[in-house]
Amino acid sequence: SWRPTLPAIVISLVFGGLYLVWGFRSDALLARFPSPWGTAVFFIIPVAMVLTVQILLGPNGTWLLSLPIVSFAVEHLRPVWRWPVYLASLLGLILPLWLISGDIGIVAGYGVTFLPAVLFVVAFTEARMNERRAREEAERLAAQLEGANRQLAAYAAQAEEMATVQERNRLAREIHDNLGHYLTIVNVQIEAARVVMAQNPEKARDALDKAQKLTKEGLTAVRQSVAALREAPTDHKPLRDAIQTLVEETRHAGLVVEYAVVGEGRPLDAQSKLTLYRAAQEALTNVRKHARATRVDITLDCTAPDRVKLTVRDNGVGTAVPDHGFGLIGMRERVRLLGGELKIETEPGKGFLLETAVPG
Repeated sequence: SWRPTLPAIVISLVFGGLYLVWGFRSDALLARFPSPWGTAVFFIIPVAMVLTVQILLGPNGTWLLSLPIVSFAVEHLRPVWRWPVYLASLLGLILPLWLISGDIGIVAGYGVTFLPAVLFVVAFTEARMNERRAREEAERLAAQLEGANRQLAAYAAQAEEMATVQERNRLAREIHDNLGHYLTIVNVQIEAARVVMAQNPEKARDALDKAQKLTKEGLTAVRQSVAALREAPTDHKPLRDAIQTLVEETRHAGLVVEYAVVGEGRPLDAQSKLTLYRAAQEALTNVRKHARATRVDITLDCTAPDRVKLTVRDNGVGTAVPDHGFGLIGMRERVRLLGGELKIETEPGKGFLLETAVPG
């Protein structure tokens, strides 16, 4: 039987301690020697220490010391360079057995027993590395997707602003052209009346009549343009459907929006409908522009007999100044005039909640 001597035990303990240090500091040690020669030394030293311990103490259990080296080889070496490590680990089992027994049959039997353990370590390490690579790839793709969503949201906000500016400019040109046309002709008629008033009062009255008629036509045209500006999006559809349109627009901008209607919808007066619609519109606009949120939850609550409540909550960055911006200030005034209530809850890093309740 194999009886290790005291010096062999002492040397094995020293090498075992150094092997533990190598195992716990392996990543740092390998990073300090990135060259191929440094990598070779990184593996040769622990293989030599393990082989020495196996020769000094014998094969009884010491072959387990080789398995961490096999795992490190799978992690840090190309496949072609792993085989020397595998063979060195196998040698650490065979050589002590050969020195003890000299029987090739015993050596072969232990080698066949040891081989599945090596294969299991190789397969387990490969699986762990594949899982880590898959997780890193998923995190990278998620970061790219988040960046793309932010960019899409920014583009959508820009497109919305451009559409608003274009429509405003179109209506401004229309009012300018119509009003300028009528005022120019009215001015000409009045000037003509002033010129002929003394000599031909009848012709002057005719010019003034034409000026009055043109003034009425101009006022009608201006009222039509203003009506187009003031036409409410809730005039021809239920409130729940009007808000649904805002939800779809926000979803197209790249945000996740959950919209729920609680209770049976009922008719509301035009001002209450418009106020709730504008509250939803203002909240969603602020989410797209400022919140950097990924999700918005909207609830239209019709369960109370005398109130309708709209709640908009996002998971964005929040703010320390809840009433900033003319939109929210104007919304608070509009709700107060109806006898309703507007509540805002927000803190930095905790999202934004807008709750609007109006009589109805």
